[in-house]
Amino acid sequence: MTIVMPLALAGCTTPRKPPAEAVAVPVMPPPPPPVTPVEAEPVAPATQPGGIFAQQPQGPVGTMLAYADKVRQLGPPELANELARLGDLVETPTTQMQTAIVLAQTRVPADLVKAQGLLQRVATNPSADALPLQPLARVLGARYAEQRRVEDDRDKQAQQVRDSQRRIDQLNERIEALRAIERSFARPNPAAPAPTINNTKPAP
Repeated sequence: MTIVMPLALAGCTTPRKPPAEAVAVPVMPPPPPPVTPVEAEPVAPATQPGGIFAQQPQGPVGTMLAYADKVRQLGPPELANELARLGDLVETPTTQMQTAIVLAQTRVPADLVKAQGLLQRVATNPSADALPLQPLARVLGARYAEQRRVEDDRDKQAQQVRDSQRRIDQLNERIEALRAIERSFARPNPAAPAPTINNTKPAP
């Protein structure tokens, strides 16, 4: 009995299986967050101007502005020659405006009045040649009108200064005349000579 029991117990005992090795399961990374597409800023084409001041004037207005810039640098002799040259050309809205621009540079009030008249003719001309120049003609006409008002005010002020100076000179002359009269009264009168007594005796 003592020998059979251990054997029976040994027969009832089931041997344990060795633990199975853990199978490595690959861990998948979390999916990346969705990327919101960013719209690219529109790129201006190379021909698109950067601003209004970067635009190059074209057409009759651009040509007229370039002409005005050249005339601005001329002296009185060159301006007179340019007026003579324009006078020999056929009168058109272009030559009328060019003549007005030259007249405005002479600094003569009468020429500025003529320039305003020429610009008015261009601004009211219904021809196809005048239509592109009419906005510039109105702008220059307003500028010349303001220039004329400024010059008229300057001439009036200069005339007032001259009149005031003339009145001051006249007052100074009157004051000097009064002082001369005052000085003449202040001088002492020379003493009258004493009468001489003739002591000569008459001859017998």
